[in-house]
Amino acid sequence: MDWKDALARLNESGNIPQVEDTPEEAPKSEAKKIQTEKIHVVVEKKGRKGKTATIAEGFLCSDLELEELASRAKRSLGCGGSARGGEILIQGECRDRFIAFLKSEGYNVK
Repeated sequence: MDWKDALARLNESGNIPQVEDTPEEAPKSEAKKIQTEKIHVVVEKKGRKGKTATIAEGFLCSDLELEELASRAKRSLGCGGSARGGEILIQGECRDRFIAFLKSEGYNVK
């Protein structure tokens, strides 16, 4: 006897409780929300052996959310980078495109 037969017998005997289908609410992380913190975007070369980096600082979210946002930004901009300590570092000088991306995500960029 396999599990399908056992399930059919339970269903026939009426021992399986029926569960009502209730629509679940969308998780808050997926819903687009307006962020209240001010994000500052700067382009730096100092201390990076002459390489240019675009840095966004001022995020108040958790490190996990920051990593997820950085991942989406890197894919959208087509470049590398990292996220740590409340800031996102994007390799190269892509300030305008990065600001446009952050605004599309609902952040208040200065």
